[in-house]
Amino acid sequence: MAFAGPHFTWPPVDDTTRAAVAAQLDAAVSIPGRSGVVAALEDGLQAYFGVRHAVTVSSGTAALHALYSAAGIGAGDEVIVPAWTFHATASPLFHLRAVPVPCDIAPDGNIDPARVEEMITPQTRALMVTHMWGRPAGMADLAAIAKAHGLALLEDGSHAHGASIHGRKVGTFGLGSAFSLNGPKPLSGGEGGFVLTDDDDTYYRVLTFAHYNKRCKAEIPEGHPLARYAVTGSGLKLRIHPLAAALAFDQLGRLDGYLLGRAEIARFLTEHLARVPGLGIVPVPDGVVTSWYGLTLTYRPEELGGLALDRFHQALIAEGATGFDRPGSTRPLHELLLYQYPEVLFPGNPYRHRRFPAGCFPGAEHAYRHTIKLPVWHREQDLALAEQYVRAVAKVSERHKELL
Repeated sequence: MAFAGPHFTWPPVDDTTRAAVAAQLDAAVSIPGRSGVVAALEDGLQAYFGVRHAVTVSSGTAALHALYSAAGIGAGDEVIVPAWTFHATASPLFHLRAVPVPCDIAPDGNIDPARVEEMITPQTRALMVTHMWGRPAGMADLAAIAKAHGLALLEDGSHAHGASIHGRKVGTFGLGSAFSLNGPKPLSGGEGGFVLTDDDDTYYRVLTFAHYNKRCKAEIPEGHPLARYAVTGSGLKLRIHPLAAALAFDQLGRLDGYLLGRAEIARFLTEHLARVPGLGIVPVPDGVVTSWYGLTLTYRPEELGGLALDRFHQALIAEGATGFDRPGSTRPLHELLLYQYPEVLFPGNPYRHRRFPAGCFPGAEHAYRHTIKLPVWHREQDLALAEQYVRAVAKVSERHKELL
């Protein structure tokens, strides 16, 4: 089966994008304050998400680090995190000498609200929710749990720009949220990230953590306890590069159009792939809009004579469907060396007292070992490629006995 050209590239770049970035080269390649394209991007994010404050930073990881710090997470504090997420959702906690506590996931791949309360201890200070692969988590239940136990509700929306639940955008449900602008994310600046919050104090603390001097002087009110630290902040400079901000600002104006296109392709893919033996798809609930950062499929080997997923995946690649991928570094946190032996990098970190052996998070472990995913295209002309992928999957499934 012939598949011409690269199957998926992101972000979409056209002459308007190139002109915007080129113009920024002439305007400024360093912006120490909130001005120019940085201000334009932050204003645009505030308007898009309907929040009072948006602060750009150098990466999604930096955004998470800043958000945890701004939420007051410190030494010995516990934060409940999804057992299956990209490690950067939780790893900044080690730098704060805090304790990430994994919680198992539901069948949709997100943290399971039914399992959260059993992870709460007197040391628990916050609940971090990832919206995996762009699918919103069950925020109504999670928000109720956080409120009942006095926990800060935080969101990692790095996969889910523009996703929503009954019209309310992901990233606006709790005290604050962190997003990535990394290359393949739905909203991309190549690199970068941002924090959203409606809370003034959290906003000032994010500024103090990630932006010293000019921004802190200009934006933290005189008389606020943090204003005295404006010159140095926390000592870190984590600001976004203006060229990344220019790219992201160009993409922000197109994001909703991209998401509508992805939704159309996803509708076609899910309708057809759900009929293929060996694959399962978790339906999207009514009122929920996903960003379709990735379309995840649950592999069911029992429907294909026990055919191993590795073998199934290799056959898809051989058919030319090279966009199919299996999660690699995005694996259950407790299987990563950093979460098994953090004391090597962070001597004395209290996490060493919370060991999580194999089998303790069956939902996360099963999902990791039974997930295969593919990107979701956004253009009408991409439908032909999506059709080719469906045919490739159907062929491999139908002829699975030849692979046993």
